[in-house]
Amino acid sequence: MAAPKPEEISHPPMDQLQGLEYCIDSNPSWVETIVLGFQHYILALGTAVMIPSFLVPLMGGSDDDKVRVVQTLLFVEGINTLLQTLFGTRLPTVIGGSYAFMVPIISIIHDSSLTRIEDPHLRFLNTMRAVQGAMIVASSIQIILGFSQLWAICSRFFSPLGMVPVIALVGFGLFDRGFPVVGHCVEIGIPMLILFVVFSQYLKNFHTRQLPILERFALLISTTVIWAYAHLLTASGAYKHRPDLTQHNCRTDRANLISSAPWIKIPYPLEWGAPTFDAGHAFGMMAAVLVSLIESTGAYKAASRLASATPPPAHVLSRGIGWQGVGILLNGLFGTLTGSTVSVENVGLLGSTRVGSRRVIQISAGFMIFFSMLGKFGALFASIPFPIFAAVYCVLFGLVASVGLSFLQFTNMNSMRNLFILGVALFLGFSVPEYFREYTSKALHGPTHTRAGWFDDFLNTIFFSSPTVALIVAVFLDNTLDYKDSAKDRGMPWWAKFRTFNGDSRNEEFYTLPFNLNRFFPPR
Repeated sequence: MAAPKPEEISHPPMDQLQGLEYCIDSNPSWVETIVLGFQHYILALGTAVMIPSFLVPLMGGSDDDKVRVVQTLLFVEGINTLLQTLFGTRLPTVIGGSYAFMVPIISIIHDSSLTRIEDPHLRFLNTMRAVQGAMIVASSIQIILGFSQLWAICSRFFSPLGMVPVIALVGFGLFDRGFPVVGHCVEIGIPMLILFVVFSQYLKNFHTRQLPILERFALLISTTVIWAYAHLLTASGAYKHRPDLTQHNCRTDRANLISSAPWIKIPYPLEWGAPTFDAGHAFGMMAAVLVSLIESTGAYKAASRLASATPPPAHVLSRGIGWQGVGILLNGLFGTLTGSTVSVENVGLLGSTRVGSRRVIQISAGFMIFFSMLGKFGALFASIPFPIFAAVYCVLFGLVASVGLSFLQFTNMNSMRNLFILGVALFLGFSVPEYFREYTSKALHGPTHTRAGWFDDFLNTIFFSSPTVALIVAVFLDNTLDYKDSAKDRGMPWWAKFRTFNGDSRNEEFYTLPFNLNRFFPPR
């Protein structure tokens, strides 16, 4: 047998992923685009419902309050997604709610000045106003770092090697939102997981009128089937005598969203009243804004790869962070109860459908705005049981993580230096947040527990985030450990041409502002 040729042993590095049907600036037919946009809207509902469903009861809010927060969050998500796809990075990313804000928000909820309020509804309103005030102040961090191009300067310390653990842990770091939630209702979650994988992968070559319908719409089809199955179980009384937790996770009629939702309601700024401002609350919230910035940086780079675009140049990335800061400001003004970040699950869906079209995401933003105003219809879709979303997350979060690992092709993985940096950053990115989570669940407060609550919130929020820990470790080691002699091993010769807007001619095609706005805001 003849010895294999070198090109048969390894695969050459490639700037853009292969096998994608539509890239960032190419579009399917209008019918297909609308259905794909609706699919992204359905996926975005998971986080939009989960966060208010957890936080609003802690604040003393009712089901009516929960529905209003969900509607407001979806409305602002739609606006922020349009702003980001038009004027920000211009990548096909849904800008959704962020779990990074949970730690400072829970700290505000447990503030003694608020817990003393006996009337639950009054306590909910005062807590909401406190959260709004903190978010409005904290949003200035991203606005300043983004529009001043300071984040672009910081990003010059990044390399392909340094970004691998950050992007990978944007997906892997959300493991607790996957199978642990599926396990809350295995009779729904596991069939959904199997069905989604079968449709999107094993039956992807099934075509109807030359359209790979099962691959392209696997999420929509499998969700419809399993949702109907869950409703059948609910209607037949299968959960009638089961524990309350099982009923809450499995039944299709326990969310109380449809009955509580108004027919028509248009969210508007300051509808909860005038925000209140507290320096301690704002400082803790700033940590969440920084975490959101880092997580979004990794998600933007993953989205660029799944949209068959070049990595966003430093100037474009910083511009996107600035607009994301504007989005967090809108979150604070409207009262969405959480800040904004790139929706990781929707980034993963780009790869699953093999459609990275910007127009699809803009259509999904239209659905968010439309159904947030038509309360009953939006609540119908939002009543999908959480384990159905979690089953899809098991696939999509993993897909985003694997995109991060794909950047290793531009580095030298036979280098002990690189192996050390990658291994330590990945391990600590998993291990440190897990320690913080376990400590908090047992002690009911984070490992950082001093008399300065704002300081506790800041550090606990930072170290709860896997991508943030990974970035701190990886970027520090990558820029201090034999960095002068390791440029090629780190992947810098490949990375250099994407650091500036004019470094690659393709950047103009992907990232130029619409309406000829580049005349007023020239790229750098």
